[in-house]
Amino acid sequence: MPLNIKDLKVSAGDIHQGSRIPDPYAADFGNKTPRVSVTGIPAGTVELALIMHDPDAPLANGFTHWVVYGISPEEGDISGEFRLGPNTMGDKEYSGPQPPAGHGTHHYYFWVYALDARVEGMPTREEFLAGYSENILEQARLVATFDA
Repeated sequence: MPLNIKDLKVSAGDIHQGSRIPDPYAADFGNKTPRVSVTGIPAGTVELALIMHDPDAPLANGFTHWVVYGISPEEGDISGEFRLGPNTMGDKEYSGPQPPAGHGTHHYYFWVYALDARVEGMPTREEFLAGYSENILEQARLVATFDA
């Protein structure tokens, strides 16, 4: 995957870069879905994709908490039509942070991808990265933390 960073930015409401994710967004405290918005979308973007991933989870590929496809580049947020892909549990929904007790602080990456093609179907995170890496015009991330 080429390095494509420039103007694209992702924000998630009350979740801020480098800060602890507020409890209401965690699985055990309400599992509230974050309000995500994207700015600096490059010309030629056909759709945006968003993946929330925890690489610190004690699994070979970490834990994917949220997968969203079909986000409109005109709207730049998850308010219009979009499609939910499967998280690590196979569910097509947001699953808030829930690190194992005593496992320490985990990092949660909110990756946004500006794509020059539509994502077909509902690929997993791994399938998406393998199948669409050449279609990424630009990518950005917001990283926040959570501990049990």
